[in-house]
Amino acid sequence: QVQLVESGGGLVQAGGSLRLSCAASGRTLSIYAMGWFRQAPGKEREFVAAISRSGGNTKYADSVKGRFAISRDNAKNMVSLPMNSLKSEDTAVYSCAADSAYTRPTYYVAVDADSYDYWGQGTQVTVSS
Repeated sequence: QVQLVESGGGLVQAGGSLRLSCAASGRTLSIYAMGWFRQAPGKEREFVAAISRSGGNTKYADSVKGRFAISRDNAKNMVSLPMNSLKSEDTAVYSCAADSAYTRPTYYVAVDADSYDYWGQGTQVTVSS
């Protein structure tokens, strides 16, 4: 079982940047495909970005393409999400998640929240306009 802890959220003006991190403990991160999701008040949780076990394959929601860039460092058990050109509509609680993908190809990524087995508590991102 893996434990996930997010950090890096905060308050930023529109057009600014933040870098979210997800630290894993308990098991090596290399056996998990990883993803970031977000949930704004009154809205359903939505997919943001995902990365394969190897790090060689990534997927993004259309709303964040070109602005966010997911990456991972399996040696450090860390996943990062630098976010640039932030907009007010990016305001949400951001959570990282782990998909026990060790039986799947190394390029596997998941965009469906139901595919993920472990979740962090989330970190708040607020973008002021």
